[in-house]
Amino acid sequence: MIDLNRFAGQWQLSRVIEDHRAGTTLRFTGIARFDAVDPADMTALDYAETGEMVLPDGARLKASRRYCWRLIDGVIEVLFDDGRPFHIVPTGSAPSAHHDCPPDSYDVAYAFADWPDWEATWRVRGPRKDYTMRSRYRRDTA
Repeated sequence: MIDLNRFAGQWQLSRVIEDHRAGTTLRFTGIARFDAVDPADMTALDYAETGEMVLPDGARLKASRRYCWRLIDGVIEVLFDDGRPFHIVPTGSAPSAHHDCPPDSYDVAYAFADWPDWEATWRVRGPRKDYTMRSRYRRDTA
């Protein structure tokens, strides 16, 4: 059984986005927080990340995103911030998932072998998208 509590708290987040179509790389650094939706019931965590994206030309932009992670039947279900289903984080030695958003396709591979450090690598393809996005999480000890 997955313990959602293990994700609770603040993480340092670094992300590299390789745009295969444009041949460019974008970088994001910031923090990610997992906070209990209801502290009396740790079966759902709000996920919020904030930070700065550095574009290939050096321009810097503030960036943020939100999700909800909830434990359902022994797996973590990730929802968009508006409650729509996004994907399932499966258990196992090589957890991966797929999200179909026609005309685009999103595939993620999670790596928890170096816990508490962990990664999520997305491969995104579509008529106007072709990129790999690797996010690295490290427990924030500050």
